[in-house]
Amino acid sequence: MTRRLVATMILASLAISAGAAQANAVGQCAPRADLIRALGEKFHESEAGRGLINSGVVLEVFVSEQGSWTVLASDTTGRSCILSVGEGWDSTMMKAALPGA
Repeated sequence: MTRRLVATMILASLAISAGAAQANAVGQCAPRADLIRALGEKFHESEAGRGLINSGVVLEVFVSEQGSWTVLASDTTGRSCILSVGEGWDSTMMKAALPGA
């Protein structure tokens, strides 16, 4: 699990540092407000957590009660890029994996 998180963080850094033009070419970036609205309306996802990648980029995780999830990298200009999506999110499993849980 730690390797996956580190890989996601590296991908987020690369996606943001590569520039919005490249990310738009694959259709994965948009204004943050638009992406969050779409995640809520289409997938019933809401923010479950976030963490800083660096001073200019925040990694955000959105999940639904049905178990779908989306990872975004959002920069200080209000632009977000979808890094990964999936199914089967289980918050209880995540808590159990944390030290001291």
